[in-house]
Amino acid sequence: MRLPLTAIDMDDESPPGKTEAQRDRAAWLMKPKDSLLDTVAENLLDRLEDCKKTFPTALCMGGSLEAIRRLLCGRGGIEKLIMMDTSWDMVKLCKDAEQKIPNDNIETSYIIGDEEYLPVKENSVDLVISCLGLHWTNDLPGAMIQCRLSLKPDGLFLAAILGGETLKELRIACTIAQMEREGGISPRLSPLAQVRDAGNLLTRAGFTLPGVDVDEYTVRYSSALELIEHLRAMGETSALLQRSKVLKKDTALATAGIYESMFAAEDGTIPATFQAKWRGDDPVHTYSVGVGEGGTTWPYLRVLTPALLKGRFEPPTLAHQGKQAYR
Repeated sequence: MRLPLTAIDMDDESPPGKTEAQRDRAAWLMKPKDSLLDTVAENLLDRLEDCKKTFPTALCMGGSLEAIRRLLCGRGGIEKLIMMDTSWDMVKLCKDAEQKIPNDNIETSYIIGDEEYLPVKENSVDLVISCLGLHWTNDLPGAMIQCRLSLKPDGLFLAAILGGETLKELRIACTIAQMEREGGISPRLSPLAQVRDAGNLLTRAGFTLPGVDVDEYTVRYSSALELIEHLRAMGETSALLQRSKVLKKDTALATAGIYESMFAAEDGTIPATFQAKWRGDDPVHTYSVGVGEGGTTWPYLRVLTPALLKGRFEPPTLAHQGKQAYR
């Protein structure tokens, strides 16, 4: 059994074709609706409702493509939607899904491309959306620079990436198991961007008004193996070039046992933390939405309110233990 790696670090590289192979496999394993992915996509699209401006042409790239298309529901005034992924199978999955549940009044096109080499012209789109996809790029700053260049003036960049607290329980269990069974540690899960890194990356990419906030979800599974199978279906398994190719069976079993002994709830389920960081930016101008006290307007990026949501994943539903429940 091979324990998964959530995502690659900016300083690490994935071998050519590895990420595409993962996305191909995920296209076959992915359920029509994944409550975790749907919730992240819904929260990302909610940012469009805070903006009065419309975005006639939008580019949606990588990650949860189908969830974004299905949940768009007319938000943002999008008239033309470009769906892009590195995987041919994932693009085909989205195209087949559109035939079953079409988006009314939206012209949708599909292309195969890489976030690091965007196949779009400069100043050609009004909106760029990426939902849980950019953390897989080898050159994240370069990919974000290309996103900025593709945007028209007053365009908007919205992205959700997995944050540094993602799968912290699995990291702890894997580290302890390796120390006990092998006497040392080899990286199985890569570090992910922290909150402070997200704002710095936006500034480095040339965005002038970055905004970042964080949501945290606690997803519950019946066992560690169920968690791993879910990660495979999400396309979030290891793609690092410099990684240990083999995980010993006894180390893997020890990891599962330690995970359950340390983190299992009273009902026998185990939690897995997923942290999603939201990024938004107008690369050139500042436009305002909403009216505050005294009739003052607020810049759009300043109304992104940080939220801490802790939930429970019960396939195929995700229920939040806070004020809201998703059923």
